Amino acid sequence: MFTIPESLANQAQERIKNFPVEGFVYNKGPSNPKIMLVGEAPGEQEIIDGIPFIGRAGRELMASLESIGLSREDVYITSAVRSRPYKWGKKRNRDGTETERKYNRPPTKKEIFAHAPLLDYEIQNLNPKLIVTLGNIGLQRLLGPTAKVTQMHGELIERPIQYIPDLDKNAFTLTDKAYRIVPTFHPASVFYRPSHRESLEADWRRIGEILSNES
Repeated sequence: MFTIPESLANQAQERIKNFPVEGFVYNKGPSNPKIMLVGEAPGEQEIIDGIPFIGRAGRELMASLESIGLSREDVYITSAVRSRPYKWGKKRNRDGTETERKYNRPPTKKEIFAHAPLLDYEIQNLNPKLIVTLGNIGLQRLLGPTAKVTQMHGELIERPIQYIPDLDKNAFTLTDKAYRIVPTFHPASVFYRPSHRESLEADWRRIGEILSNES
């Protein structure tokens, strides 16, 4: 079983502590995963349970994995940021009153930099044969801000990826090594854009074909 060192986790939490985020998820998974999944950031339920991709989005992801004969135990699940980014908003109650509550939001560039060494460490040490990015945040963390999941989903891409060689500079550079990546939509996308489901299912069939050709 693979997990990040405690010292690296502590450093990452220290670097992000002044941002509006909460909690921290310690990802873990097989040392030789079939694929590495790179998402965005944990949500409210993930922070409570300490497990990535649970709840509705998690069930969608597990269904996608099952469609190609995989389970959670076969893959390594990680994300660009490991703490939950939140914003305050109002929730209207049934009695007409409003209460303040935290809502999920996308991580900022600075928050992604703060946790970049975690993903860098995982990729370097797991050396995944195939990386599947889930949504734009995970994709752009690896391939840069011009990468768009709507344009690249389902494609097998082989190229260097971004990493941070110097924590003091907070600037990405590219690896010497090329990695194999298949971008697809975040599993939660089907909740607010049902039209994505057909493309999502086709992407996972493509991922299954790639894995079958390797075996």
